[in-house]
Amino acid sequence: MSDEKQSEIVGDGSAAGRAKGGFARAQKMTAMERRKSSSHAATERWKKERELADAVCGSPDKPLRIGDIEIGCYVLADGTRVLTQADFLGALGRHRRAKSARDGNAALPPILQGKTIAPYIPPTILDKAKPITFSLPQGGRASGYNAELLPEVCEVYLKAREGKAREGKALSTPQEKIAMQAEIIMRGLATVGIIALVDEATGYQDIRARDALATILEEFIAKEIQAYVQTFPPDFYGEMFRLRGLPFPVETVHKPQYFGHLTNDVVYKRLAPGVLAELQKATPKDDKGRRKHKYFQRLTANIGYPKLREHLGSVVTLMKISADWDDFMVKLDQIHPRVEDTIPMKIDDGSIKVKK
Repeated sequence: MSDEKQSEIVGDGSAAGRAKGGFARAQKMTAMERRKSSSHAATERWKKERELADAVCGSPDKPLRIGDIEIGCYVLADGTRVLTQADFLGALGRHRRAKSARDGNAALPPILQGKTIAPYIPPTILDKAKPITFSLPQGGRASGYNAELLPEVCEVYLKAREGKAREGKALSTPQEKIAMQAEIIMRGLATVGIIALVDEATGYQDIRARDALATILEEFIAKEIQAYVQTFPPDFYGEMFRLRGLPFPVETVHKPQYFGHLTNDVVYKRLAPGVLAELQKATPKDDKGRRKHKYFQRLTANIGYPKLREHLGSVVTLMKISADWDDFMVKLDQIHPRVEDTIPMKIDDGSIKVKK
């Protein structure tokens, strides 16, 4: 490099020393080292020029579903809703890696390039049409578009199809395919939209999470009473008498009344969320305050009842290896915690600490 050229690069002031030092280091590097250094510098400049937005919500396992269409979706830290670029294009029937036309408008995504639809593209769409590169919550990065762009693109194609029809013409075959997909998406969005509005107006969105619990209860609780079969093994109550420090009554089947509360705690509260409450609702009391049927007769034969038998086998084993009721409850809470409780854990001094 000539002294004159080096002088131009270095310039005056404090930057001159840094530039001279950089030039000297470059002179000592091999060609491979210079290429690596240049590549690293370019990457750092790219990062500074294009600060990646962070996605705070979203997962590949939880796409946006519109009918049979699935689109990856995320929410950025500033609240922008984003649809992944590949899924966005795929939902509209375009290749997931569609490229822009050579003579197309570089400011528009590939899906909006074409002379036929150009007259139907509003200027307001340009801001939303800019690709967004963002970092994923689980690591890595992705490209996408503002979610609000999707219905606007659909509207463009539907208007283009309508306009061409008035002229007695038709869209090209690929564009007609996109218009058909756009119609499907718009209908799906309309359905989702009205559901969301009703949910918001009625407050139903606050209780939608209960659907998961309802599914669990349907799996566990039978609609009809099942035939009576002795389910609780004799050892269950025999061990309960022992652990409570009570003599086992050989000549009677009567048990202390509070044993029912203990059984609810030891068994039914630990099967699945909400099962005990649902069993109590499904098994009303008679005039004397007694349940008309056994709880286990309300359990489904394929899931609820087998789960109960499995749980009882484990509980009886824990009873047999326990010295007293307190010892048993410690073991039970560790192995079969109540479904809505925290799990107790031992700490170094031998005491019990509850895991939050």
